[in-house]
Amino acid sequence: MSAADWSLETLAAYLHQALPGCSGLPQVERISGGQSNPTYFITFPERRLVLRKQPPGILLPSAHAIDREFRVLRALDGTGVPVPEALHFCEDRAIIGTPFYLMERLEGRVFHDCTLPGVPAGQRHAMVLSVAEALAALHAVEPQAVGLGDFGRPGDYFARQVSRWSRQWQENRTREDAAMDRLIDLLPRHIPPGEVQSIVHGDFRIGNMMFHPTEPRVIAILDWELATLGHPLADLAHFSMAYVTAPDEYGGLLGLDLARLGLPGQAEFEEAYRRASPHGLGLQPFHMAFALFRWAAIFEGIAYRAQRGTANAGNAGEIGRLSAVFAQRAVDYL
Repeated sequence: MSAADWSLETLAAYLHQALPGCSGLPQVERISGGQSNPTYFITFPERRLVLRKQPPGILLPSAHAIDREFRVLRALDGTGVPVPEALHFCEDRAIIGTPFYLMERLEGRVFHDCTLPGVPAGQRHAMVLSVAEALAALHAVEPQAVGLGDFGRPGDYFARQVSRWSRQWQENRTREDAAMDRLIDLLPRHIPPGEVQSIVHGDFRIGNMMFHPTEPRVIAILDWELATLGHPLADLAHFSMAYVTAPDEYGGLLGLDLARLGLPGQAEFEEAYRRASPHGLGLQPFHMAFALFRWAAIFEGIAYRAQRGTANAGNAGEIGRLSAVFAQRAVDYL
């Protein structure tokens, strides 16, 4: 279902009642990019909004949990974590076919390439370190203090995540992969000891950052669909995958001259995070292997949806083929 399948009059009538400043018929524009919940600009003469909704069709259990995404955005408002203001949640499928929520539209820059193309080289270093600081700010929030103490199960985060993504792989697999089978066997036996819990984003990467229109700083972390309570190093490793994957592997940095590009290296990024974070922990090989394994399972899910015609991005089939690349790199880490 696309915006063309909605009744604009039905949506407008609903928003006239739900939010102030919404009058007349809005303009609706699909925001390109991303593989998860479809997102649209909703523009009224006096108010500019963003709408995020579930995709159509039969969904996997717990996938595309739009209500959880809205809840975490609401909880983080006022904490110092850069997030857009979440305004309204609607679970009535009669409006546009699926549950959805509205948030304020921010003006800023979003990049899906880790080299930050078009940005002066002198700004890139500060922009990437701002990402590290934004992540540390998220992990500094006490879940209980913002009403998210029950946002995820306590303890054994990595064990549960390895089990979850192993199941996702088995349910969505479109091919055989010895590397994934080996990871499913090895990862549970390499989990580092010790438990640290924070709010984790779940998909913390450059494409989910919005930067100020002119200044080198993050103004919003986007796409909270996979947020939960977990180990903060899962987020750090997820972002750090950019340093160990190539430009043709979902826009990574491996093999590029980072100094010439004005970008900090992996060690500097991780140190900036460690200095600003409340726990002071650093990555181990397990964390990188887990991040690559998890993303391999996600890629396979995209390939699975592409086979069934329910993927949100036109290049979903191509992206799905990266699953094998990430799985083998994860094995190399272990």
